[in-house]
Amino acid sequence: MKYRRLGKTGLKVSVIGVGTWQFGGEWGATFNEAQAADILSAARDQGINLIDTAECYGDHESERLIGSFLKKDGRAGWIVATKFGHRFTRKFEREHRYGAGEVLEQLEESLKALQTDYIDIYQFHSGPDEVFDNDELWTMLDKQVKAGKIRHLGISIAKNDNIHQTSSATRVGASVIQVVYNRLDREPEKAVFPSCMEQDLGVLARVPLASGFLSGKYKPGATFGPDDVRHRQDPERVAERLREVERIRRDEVPAGMDMAQWALAWCLKHPAVTCVIPGCKSVQQVLDNAAAVRYVGEDHPQAWKEAVSPS
Repeated sequence: MKYRRLGKTGLKVSVIGVGTWQFGGEWGATFNEAQAADILSAARDQGINLIDTAECYGDHESERLIGSFLKKDGRAGWIVATKFGHRFTRKFEREHRYGAGEVLEQLEESLKALQTDYIDIYQFHSGPDEVFDNDELWTMLDKQVKAGKIRHLGISIAKNDNIHQTSSATRVGASVIQVVYNRLDREPEKAVFPSCMEQDLGVLARVPLASGFLSGKYKPGATFGPDDVRHRQDPERVAERLREVERIRRDEVPAGMDMAQWALAWCLKHPAVTCVIPGCKSVQQVLDNAAAVRYVGEDHPQAWKEAVSPS
């Protein structure tokens, strides 16, 4: 495994992390404690040290599965990132809860579910600017940082061109940005990534496999069942993405190279990106994701920096 400094936090995180939305049961499968523990144990054995979750991946269900694992495995050595601002109501539906008092309640619930005394990275979860611009919220969170319940604050931006929240990170005391970034969606390169680099913010790239489209498993014409979150996407958009993936597979992925590993390594070539956080439904997926590190260089070549710089 390779590790990078997570911006001004100073934390050393594995370049491959574990996303755990799937533990909440919205990706076509449910998980019990043993299954989640197998996945997280495999991640640990591969040198992965970052787990990303959220309050609304199930009603703290993902956090509870992680907490059960951490209680047995030990908290030391793990960097746990979770989020605030939503409450799970039922599958695919959320209730917004961004008030300072509501978030403080969520923090306590997350700490209890995770069975820990502190959260390494506590992230504003995909909220609009009008609730982000709330000094009372950030003052409360700063107090929790000083109390030791939160080590670092982060912002998981909903739209990957949200420069308002990104550029405000230092002002509100946040030092990590989480954003959708993958070969099919390069929007952050235009403004978000330059701002992150200017502020020395760590960057967690979520959906690096484009919700599985870049996994190499799906061909044009593929469909998804009603229990899969991808079923909710526009069918024409899905068909367009599948055609583009086929073109990328043909024209960009080197012969004999696993497409998913190529896609993860592709994200990590950008100088702003610290870590990718693909979801893992099985131990084998953990192993396959971790293997992408063989294609990740220690340095970012100048040619790549020039290629991804906005014109």
